[in-house]
Amino acid sequence: MSTVQPPVFAASSEVDNGTVPAHIAIIMDGNGRWALSRGLSRSDGHRAGVDAVERAVNAALDAGVGYLTLYGFSTENWRRPPLEVASLMGLVREVFGQGFIGRLQAKGVRVRFIGDRSALSRDVNWVMDRAENVTRNEKRLLLTIAFNYGSRQELVDAVRSVAAQVESGTLKAADVTEETVAGNLMTAGLPDPDLLIRTSGEKRISNFLLWQCAYAELVFSDVLWPDFSAEHFDAALSEFRARQRRFGAV
Repeated sequence: MSTVQPPVFAASSEVDNGTVPAHIAIIMDGNGRWALSRGLSRSDGHRAGVDAVERAVNAALDAGVGYLTLYGFSTENWRRPPLEVASLMGLVREVFGQGFIGRLQAKGVRVRFIGDRSALSRDVNWVMDRAENVTRNEKRLLLTIAFNYGSRQELVDAVRSVAAQVESGTLKAADVTEETVAGNLMTAGLPDPDLLIRTSGEKRISNFLLWQCAYAELVFSDVLWPDFSAEHFDAALSEFRARQRRFGAV
């Protein structure tokens, strides 16, 4: 399992003293409701959500966050209407095949995708590969996009990988630790999220980073994702700063 080299934090002292999360994960929810409330199609809502992605990236950069992970498409999202799924795939091809990647690269953002890419079309995989290759040397922010991702399946795959190592004799069962499991996840090499934000008022984590978010602070925002702004991002950071993180201690 390959690991990811961490970027150089823009505000390492603030990250180190805990006032800024090193890693923020976001469940971008509410595109469909945003669109339907305006008499638009759900596809229009997803398109509007792309602007919110760029605003969140800019806000993370301004705050000195080193890692930002976004839930773009879950393994359960295949259950949505075929037209909506096709539109989402087309949006990936459009967004990551045009100027968006250039803007991210210019800001020092490295892009990485996690999830099961075997179910995605060749052209979608091509634009993902291109985005990763073009930005692979950037070190200011690592933007991870979970696409066709499900955390339970990720854990199953990690268990299978560990079991295969035990079967082959390269690993003893007695030597399996939390670090062993973490090292076989798709997020190997990334720090666990310090803060998980979900928009749209829903209060669940929907099969997203279940292992990794064991000690994340959870912030639920009522704003629909296309309306998510730098001010909403900063409000989540303020709530994070007000929390006492004890990790099981007193």
